[in-house]
Amino acid sequence: MDADTAADGRRPTRSRRPAWERLPLLILGFVALFVGAGAGLARMGWTMPTLAAGAAALHGPLMVCGFFGVVIAVERAVAIRRAWAYAGPLLAGLGSLGLLLGAGTAGAWLYAGGSVVLLAASLDVLRRQRSGFMLVIALAAACWCVGSVLWALGEPVYRVVGWWLAFLVLTIAGERLELSRFMPPSPVASRVFGAIVALLLASLLAWSQPWAPHAAGAAQLALAVWLLRQDIARRTVRQRGLTRFVAVCLLAGYFWLALGGAVSAVAGLEPGGTAYDAALHALTLGFVFSMVFGHAPIIFPAVLRVPVPYHPGFYSPLVLLHLAVALRVAGDATGFYAWTRWGGMLAALALLAFVLNTAAAVLRGVRASGRAGRR
Repeated sequence: MDADTAADGRRPTRSRRPAWERLPLLILGFVALFVGAGAGLARMGWTMPTLAAGAAALHGPLMVCGFFGVVIAVERAVAIRRAWAYAGPLLAGLGSLGLLLGAGTAGAWLYAGGSVVLLAASLDVLRRQRSGFMLVIALAAACWCVGSVLWALGEPVYRVVGWWLAFLVLTIAGERLELSRFMPPSPVASRVFGAIVALLLASLLAWSQPWAPHAAGAAQLALAVWLLRQDIARRTVRQRGLTRFVAVCLLAGYFWLALGGAVSAVAGLEPGGTAYDAALHALTLGFVFSMVFGHAPIIFPAVLRVPVPYHPGFYSPLVLLHLAVALRVAGDATGFYAWTRWGGMLAALALLAFVLNTAAAVLRGVRASGRAGRR
C-alpha cells in the first residue's frame, strides 16, 4: 500500500522530477510537530516561545492529528493517486493553523474533516483491493475519524485518546501486515491477529467502562508480541545499510508497544497519573516515532520524489529517542520527576535531530542526482 516497504524488498518509487507541490502539506504537518513538541515541554515546566506555551493544552491533538494525521493522509493520497484525497492532509493542516490562531472549534472540525477524507481514501482502496491489511488500515482511519469527531463535539482528550492511539497502532500494524506475504503467517496466527484487533476495537466501543483501557492495553501488548514473532524485520535486521536500520527501528518500537500496552493493561489510563504518562509516551514516542524514523528515508522519496541516501548517522536521533523514552518512563516509574522532565527534553531534541538529519539527507540526494544528471 505505501512505499515504506521498499527496504523490505519492494521496488522503490521512482520519478523524473521532484513533487514539490506536496511540500506545503508536509510543512503544515511539521509546524504542528514543532509547536506540539514545544507545547509538551511547556506542560512539563520548560520555558518555551509564546506560541508553544499558549498551545500547552493542545499538545496531544497537534501531535496526533496535526502531525501524524497530515503525514499519513499525504502518504495515502500519494498511494491512491486521487486528487480529492489531498483534501485530507490539507484540512488537517488547516486545523492546526485554526487551533494556533485561537479558532479552537473550527480547528477541531477541520481535523474531523481531514479524518473523514482519509477514511474515504482508505475505503476507496479497500473497495479495489480487498485484503486483510487494507481492512485494518481502513479501521485505523475510522478510529481517527471517531476520535476527532468526538473531540470536536467537546469530549476531553483523555476520553478520545484511545481512538487516536488505535489510529496510529492499527495503521502501523496494517502496513506491517501487508508485508506478511514475504513471511506468510499461519492460519492460526492470522486468526490470533484478528482476535487482537477485535479486542482493541471492543475496548474502544466500551471505553467508558472501567475494564476497557485495561483491555486495550492487553490488546496492544498481544499485538507487539504478534508483530515481533511475525514481522520480516526479524530477518532483515541481519542485513546491512538502510534495510537493517529500518528493522532496528521496527524491533525497538515493538518493545515500547509491548511496554506501553503492559502498563495500560495493569494500571489503565487514568488521566494525570504517571502510568498514563508512561503508557502514552511509550506508545507515541517509543513505538510510533521509531516507525517514523525508520520509514522516513523511504516515505520521502515516494512523497516528494527526491532521493534520501542512507547514512549511518541515521542512528544518532534513533538512539537519542530511545534513551529519552527510557529516561521518561523510568522517571514515571520511580516518581523522580526530574528524569521525566529531562526525558521530555531529550525526546524533543531527538525529533529536532531527526528533522535536521533527514533534511541533510534530502539535500545530499538532490545534489547527487543533479551531478548524475549533468554527466
